[in-house]
Amino acid sequence: MKKEATLFNTIDTDRIIQMAWEDRTPFEAIHFQFDLKEKEVIEFMRKNSLPSSFRMWRKRMQSRKTKHTALRNSTVNRFKCSRQKESGNKIAKR
Repeated sequence: MKKEATLFNTIDTDRIIQMAWEDRTPFEAIHFQFDLKEKEVIEFMRKNSLPSSFRMWRKRMQSRKTKHTALRNSTVNRFKCSRQKESGNKIAKR
């Protein structure tokens, strides 16, 4: 991972993991907020998840078109579902 020198605090680590698991949060949103590209998010998840959890996450993410802004339906213009509970994420409130 390129940003190994950048240490995330516990709150940021939890938020990155939460955003990575969310179906409607694209990798571009994680990059915008935490400066982690898709490959770096994958490495981050590998290092911060149990092996079985990481495999389950990778299997789930490989078939998600919503994880990439370019592949999304053009009618989807937000980072989170309207039914999702408030997380304190500033970018989602734009």
